[in-house]
Amino acid sequence: MKLERKHAFVLLGIAAWNVITYARFIKALMDTEDRPTGYYVAHTILIIVNFAIAALLGAWGVRAYKEAKKPQNASV
Repeated sequence: MKLERKHAFVLLGIAAWNVITYARFIKALMDTEDRPTGYYVAHTILIIVNFAIAALLGAWGVRAYKEAKKPQNASV
């Protein structure tokens, strides 16, 4: 499957959104007090997984963008 430039922008947009929203989530998590340790462990795992997903989507987006910029070989 060949991804087009519009797909690259969607992937990059989702990756950026994940990073921005979870960066704010980290700040909110740091401001909470009097929670059990399991609360912090569970949310830290969610943050790590989300950043990994964002990195993967970002890498796919960059790859798709670079591939879309290459000239097409029209061999008919």
